[in-house]
Amino acid sequence: MSDDTIFGKIIRGEVPCDKVYEDEDYLAFKDINPAAPVHILIIPKKPIPMLTDATAEDTALLGGLLLTANRIAAKLGIAENGFRCVVNCGPGGGQLVYHLHMHLLGGRDLSWPPG
Repeated sequence: MSDDTIFGKIIRGEVPCDKVYEDEDYLAFKDINPAAPVHILIIPKKPIPMLTDATAEDTALLGGLLLTANRIAAKLGIAENGFRCVVNCGPGGGQLVYHLHMHLLGGRDLSWPPG
């Protein structure tokens, strides 16, 4: 169950995080192993293990995830120069925690392809 992951524990306040944003649907905090000067994890509070587990009922939640990234990027001063949003899905996609989450990366020029 994705609510028993480290992210579920962070949402419930059982594990501390360096929080940068929270509302009723999302929580965002600094990644403990940053890949860029700004590396934020944005997680929906609804436990969805992977992007492939999302349904049509999650359409607003998924759109809200991107809009939340916009808000946070503006707040952290990376919106003007640009940033990257990444969602890893499954083991082949590099997903390590099975609670849907988005990486918000910025603060430096990001190369392509990403990896």
